[in-house]
Amino acid sequence: MAGASARHRARRGRGDRGSPVVPCVGGAPGMMGVGVPSPSRSVPAAADVTAAAQLACLLEASAPKPGNVSPGRHFADFRYEDLLASAAAIGGPLAGAATRPVGATVRLAVEATARWTRSNTNLGIVLLLAPLARAALLESARTDSDPQSAVRNPRPDGSSNGLSRMGLRGALGAVLESTTVHDARDVYAAIRRAAPGGLGRAEAQDVADEPTMTLLEVMRLAADRDGIAREYATAFEATFGTGAPALDRARRDGLSWDDAVVETFLTLLAAAPDTHVARRSGTTVAAEVSQQARAVLAEGGVRSAAGRRAIGEMDLRLRDARNVANPGTTADLTAAAIFVELLGGGWSLFGSPERLALLARGAPLPPLGAPLPPGARGVQPSDPGRAVGGCDAATR
Repeated sequence: MAGASARHRARRGRGDRGSPVVPCVGGAPGMMGVGVPSPSRSVPAAADVTAAAQLACLLEASAPKPGNVSPGRHFADFRYEDLLASAAAIGGPLAGAATRPVGATVRLAVEATARWTRSNTNLGIVLLLAPLARAALLESARTDSDPQSAVRNPRPDGSSNGLSRMGLRGALGAVLESTTVHDARDVYAAIRRAAPGGLGRAEAQDVADEPTMTLLEVMRLAADRDGIAREYATAFEATFGTGAPALDRARRDGLSWDDAVVETFLTLLAAAPDTHVARRSGTTVAAEVSQQARAVLAEGGVRSAAGRRAIGEMDLRLRDARNVANPGTTADLTAAAIFVELLGGGWSLFGSPERLALLARGAPLPPLGAPLPPGARGVQPSDPGRAVGGCDAATR
């Protein structure tokens, strides 16, 4: 399969990127009035999964990641607003992910995005979020019917909230193994509809032809050259093994969502060259971009003034008239990591008054499930905006 994740010609390339969020198409709940996931629920409902997916897209698009489109950083034919529109558009298709095969959800999400944007903004994200959403919904239904078997994330007060990474990944593996040739056919149609740049031709199971293998099988064929396909082939190893842990660590350390997302992006990029960059600019350039990410992290990344300067310099180096060195696949993986974190209750786990109070005092957060230190309960942070480690715009 040629270039499963090549959805980016713009954001990633020329008016090409991944997936988004906004008012839902097809009558599904949008962002307004939907919990992410509600602390009163032990596992997320369909509305929560949809909101988490949309919020993941919004958080990823809004963070000032080097080389990508973000607020105030547009490409000639691709703007930040396009990412917001696409994020909104995928809500409806993802809301029904439990009731239809993965391929159909991918195809419907890409078709919905096309009604809101002119560019391929989110193909890679849709390819990642569709099986994750289905896995989350099926795992939620299973644990609701069999509470004793549930594997959930502990909360600071000893209760639980959200899906654990272990439980979600186990469900995801079953979803991927159950994909069919029809799923591959729908995904091929979605890729052709999105028309990502730099696809080229594959010797076997090319997207221009009719597939004769299951979706998981064709992804395995492309895993050596495509980061999204590699996720399918490895049960989302980069997402669960690198991205989600990096994001969890950053949030636990008190970083704002913007900073935590940028750090997660850099961590993923440092760990493996971006296959979108490799496809558009060659493997040498992709390796150089990955090395730049490692150098930025060595300077402290978002956690130091020197690191922030290095991020700005890296951003300038990655931008040119054609935007062919933008790490689009890494941005997709970042969105998937955010989605996993939100499904695990990450939005509320690090936002309780007690935990904000600890952050406001510069105290480290205890491990999930561990008791809070004496005096933490009931204490309100004096400045909630700074308590979560946010930096004002002047520092960016």
